[in-house]
Amino acid sequence: QVQLVESGGGSVQAGGSLRLSCVASGYTYSSKMAWFRQAPGKEREGVAVIRSDGSTRYADSVKGRFTISKDNAKNTLYLQMNSLKLEDTNVYYCAAGWTLVGSEMFQSAYKYWGQGTQVTVSS
Repeated sequence: QVQLVESGGGSVQAGGSLRLSCVASGYTYSSKMAWFRQAPGKEREGVAVIRSDGSTRYADSVKGRFTISKDNAKNTLYLQMNSLKLEDTNVYYCAAGWTLVGSEMFQSAYKYWGQGTQVTVSS
């Protein structure tokens, strides 16, 4: 059984930083994983992807500010978020189990999801 457990969310002032973590169990950790985010009433959007070869991809809105990484020894996926903006306020989700169907930045491309962690950026 695959389990993804996120942590590290919280409240921060604009311009600040947070680091999200996602611990995976029951999963081939070397495979593609991603971070998504979702605001109330909006679709879940892809934020960052890290592929099995370590290459990464980011949404335009977070390029240069967010960094996705993983520690295979700890089975942990990270999202370092710097220079946070008000519009980064969302629930952030860890995703795994790429279905090989569709874009890697779309929700439908992943089978497994964490429970989400809230990030709130204030002025």
